[in-house]
Amino acid sequence: MSPRILVVEDEPDIATIVVDYLRHAGYTVEHQVDGRAALASIVAAPPDLTLLDIMLPGMDGLDILRQARRHTQNPIIMLTARVEEVDRLIGLELGADDYICKPFSPREVVARVKAVLRRSAAAQEPPTAPTTVAALALDESHWQATLHGTPLNLTRREFKLLQVLARQRGRIFSRAQLLDQAYDDTLDVNERAIDSHIKNLRKKLKAASGDDTDWIRSVYGVGFALDPGATN
Repeated sequence: MSPRILVVEDEPDIATIVVDYLRHAGYTVEHQVDGRAALASIVAAPPDLTLLDIMLPGMDGLDILRQARRHTQNPIIMLTARVEEVDRLIGLELGADDYICKPFSPREVVARVKAVLRRSAAAQEPPTAPTTVAALALDESHWQATLHGTPLNLTRREFKLLQVLARQRGRIFSRAQLLDQAYDDTLDVNERAIDSHIKNLRKKLKAASGDDTDWIRSVYGVGFALDPGATN
């Protein structure tokens, strides 16, 4: 069964476009215009994800968010024309999972929905045993990586990238494949960023190994593979 998305938006033109794009992407979509009716719907049968406008008739979107969080922890993405930092912070403090400011591209909305649903599904998965490759260990439950027991102090993106490579040691991944598998939200990332992250990973792995071992092998024109001791 496809995830059920509730769109709470009182502007007909915006609502129609967003609903159409989400349905085309394969989601089951419901639409509410009134704030109070939307809250009642969320409480009665929490959707898998809610797209919630702030300015609504009947009840303000932030009030809906506050009350909805008493009944469900399913993702809620705020839609708003307010761009002030205080509104963004208030929404996130109340429990919003993401924030999209108008005007926006409907493709961006679909991409954000996919990313937030992936993060939500991953958070609900039971802890897994650490991934190990030789002396390299990745604790996916705590987002920690060590080499010979030395913490690598990776960024979240670097950890995800190393995680993809480590799960299939020796397999060559293209930049496009790494971009697709290593990052939940690719809106602000391009293939050139992969090269920068690989460069940082190599530095951190070499520093922790204490020698000149190059853990990541480059294949010119193809991509990268985790291959301890490889020469590039």
